Amino acid sequence: MSTPTTKEDLAASSDQRLNKLDELRERARRAEQGGGPERIARQHQAGKWTARERINFLLDEGTFEEFDKLVVHRSRDFGLDQQLYPGDGVVTGHGLIDGRRVFVFAQDFTVFGGSLSETHAEKICKIMDLAMKVGAPIIGLNDSGGARIQEGVWSLAGYADIFLRNTLASGVVPQISVIMGPCAGGAVYSPAITDFNIMVRHTSYMFITGPDVIRAVTHEEVTKEELGGADAHNRISGVAHFAADSDEHALQLVRELLSFIPSNNMEDPPRTACHDPADRCEERLNTIVPEASNQPYDMRDIIHAVVDDGYFFEIQEQFAPNIVIGFARLDGRAVGIVANQPAYLAGVLDIDASVKAARFVRFCDCFNIPLVTFEDVPGFLPGVRQEHGGIIRHGAKLLYAFAEATVPKLTVITRKAYGGAYCVMGSKHIRTDVNFAWPTAEIAVMGAEGAVDLLYRREIAEAENKEEVRRARIREFEAKFANPYRAAERGFIDEIIEPAQTRPKLIRALAMLENKRDSNPPKKHGNIPL
Repeated sequence: MSTPTTKEDLAASSDQRLNKLDELRERARRAEQGGGPERIARQHQAGKWTARERINFLLDEGTFEEFDKLVVHRSRDFGLDQQLYPGDGVVTGHGLIDGRRVFVFAQDFTVFGGSLSETHAEKICKIMDLAMKVGAPIIGLNDSGGARIQEGVWSLAGYADIFLRNTLASGVVPQISVIMGPCAGGAVYSPAITDFNIMVRHTSYMFITGPDVIRAVTHEEVTKEELGGADAHNRISGVAHFAADSDEHALQLVRELLSFIPSNNMEDPPRTACHDPADRCEERLNTIVPEASNQPYDMRDIIHAVVDDGYFFEIQEQFAPNIVIGFARLDGRAVGIVANQPAYLAGVLDIDASVKAARFVRFCDCFNIPLVTFEDVPGFLPGVRQEHGGIIRHGAKLLYAFAEATVPKLTVITRKAYGGAYCVMGSKHIRTDVNFAWPTAEIAVMGAEGAVDLLYRREIAEAENKEEVRRARIREFEAKFANPYRAAERGFIDEIIEPAQTRPKLIRALAMLENKRDSNPPKKHGNIPL
């Protein structure tokens, strides 16, 4: 027979419940403090937001759901048993960006300098595994001093666990890294595998070995900023895709980037309402290409004139500027744009331009984003440095990427399309679906002057009036080959169009290709010439 419950028993039970709730709230409060007010203040003084401030700005308001808030490390050596911070230096979870699910981790520099421990890595791996299962992007906000030295091989193993998941997730869900502080040593390889890297000027850096080690080993003097700052990796190495001016700017770039990209490889890119008329013509395009074939012009002017609302979201703007890549929309459809830039090195393809474009083409193909190529290319850059640097191998990467891609592919030749570069830049021969050319297009093995000097060398040398004979032969060659009509006669060009009609022509072609299905032969994977 049970004992009747008294008022005192009920009061005690209620107090016990309140105590448990108070304990939960206190533990959550401690976790949200990170390394404490002093370290948070130092983070702000360095011009950086805290991990939680970054997540709150990145995600739609009130949508963040946190995992493993109370996790602590397991190490008991070197006095770590006296330093147990809930969360262990990384905030992980999921939320929404423009109403779409994303998974995010943000390293907390106020706790152990954001260093990676065994449990820190396990938290990151948990959300990466979940992102793969549900098909949602992974966003990493990196701000870490590297592996936690006190844990030895356990922290190194944690990095390798993350690298494996980066690799398995590649081409399945988009992965974006934002470098918002230090990222050195082995830590750099996770961002290197991800699809896009955003760095913050003056507060972030990436390198394998820092200035002190370089000074000791090679006697070179260099600062952190010169060695691995945002501008160095955006302009020189090509490791980064964007250089942001602040934490806020970097996170805005993430949101903008995701607006063009599907959540996973089984979905199509987001489509937006378009108020820019699909049949809009741009008469100024009829005169944008200069009369002289060696005269430069800015390919961005053509892109802005063609795409929705003139908006082009350029990627890696500072690196290899002889080729332009980025996202835009045509009648609300997201497209990836690859374009030679005649305003820089005449738009020639070199090592850096080939690698830059190849990686972007492969990303678009992974995530079902149609490719639009604007072509004005005189060929591959000649020179001993290029040959010894492997231009054959690196140029083949771009060829491989375009040939392998099965997404809708459109090409517009605005002027030069010479030699092997003609083949590489989305030609009909490598499965491009629709190929347009402007009347100003020149499709040939090489330019008229170079061709004449090769073909008629003896005739010119023996002529009394050498320059007159040479000019006559050049005019003859130009009339025969420096135009798009020979290629059109063979069906290598589907249509020669008025430049003003480029936007409506591209939009109609994309609509026709909306349900395109293509595939590559069954294989484990190809062997791209890395």
